[in-house]
Formats: sequence, structure tokens, C-alpha cells
Amino acid sequence: MHDVIILFNFGANSNKKRKKLMSVNKVILIGNVGQEPKVTYYEGGNCVAQLSLATTDRAYTLQNGTQVPERTEWHNLIFRNRWGEVVDKYVHKGDKLYVEGKIRTRSYDDQRGIQRYVTEIFVDNMEMLSSRGAAAPQQGVSQGTVSAQSAVQPQAMPAQDNATDDLPF
Repeated sequence: MHDVIILFNFGANSNKKRKKLMSVNKVILIGNVGQEPKVTYYEGGNCVAQLSLATTDRAYTLQNGTQVPERTEWHNLIFRNRWGEVVDKYVHKGDKLYVEGKIRTRSYDDQRGIQRYVTEIFVDNMEMLSSRGAAAPQQGVSQGTVSAQSAVQPQAMPAQDNATDDLPF
């Protein structure tokens, strides 16, 4: 895949405006939850959920016959406040998720005093892609029942073959 940059020149001030817009921190992932979420509730009602998400590139064969093996990447996801509560109630190991967020790297000192780095995705938006019953629900909570009030966006309904559906009212 190649990067494509399209630049427009709309006058003398356009370079100043473009420089302000040249930074984007956006991650979009579709993958499978690798562990039960770890959820922590704090005083004041704040909630943080953490889980690992696996994304996998399928194996394939190049034209010259070289086989490229399957590759799985693991991502550390952080959900805060309302998203943390949604994850606590509805997300389980094996579920397929669509997430959008920002990538952040932080450092810490391990038990031996060695500085370590961890990269995390701070989730801004999530959609559950698993069908009901795809992963075993826990504590009697059924999958995919998150309401629109909990900020999970509903899927668009498929169009039907009815001429009256094309009317603007």
C-alpha cells in the first residue's frame, strides 16, 4: 500500500492551515477479544476496562511460490467510563469487535528497575460484531444487547425491494 498525499493551494494562508492539520492519531481495528476484560471501578463512578484484541493477517502465497505465514498481532485496549461499563457487561473472550481510538505509548520501570514501554489503544468508539451466542455469555447476559443509549451504534437495516422505500418522506 502506498501513501497518497494530495495538497491544495488556496492562497497565501493555506500553508499555515495545512501545517495545523497534518497530524492524525487514529486507529481502527477489527479483531477477537483474547481474554476476559479486566475492569476496575474507582470512587466517583469512574470505570476503566482493559483487554487484549487479536488481529490476524491471513497466510498467502506469492506469485513466485513463496508462502507467507499467518501473522497475529495483539493490541492492548483501554476503555474508560461508559465504554468501560459496556465492556464489563457485554464483552467476553472470543467476541469480535470493531474499535476506533488513539494510540499511546507510555513507559514504566519494572521490578528490576529497567525502563519498559507499552503501547495502548484508548478506545473512542466500539461496535460488537459477534452474533448472539457466538461466545458463551457469562452471568446470564446475552450478547449484542447493548442499547443505543449505551453509545453502541446500531447497524444499518438492509434495503428492501420496495419502490416506496425510495420516497424522501
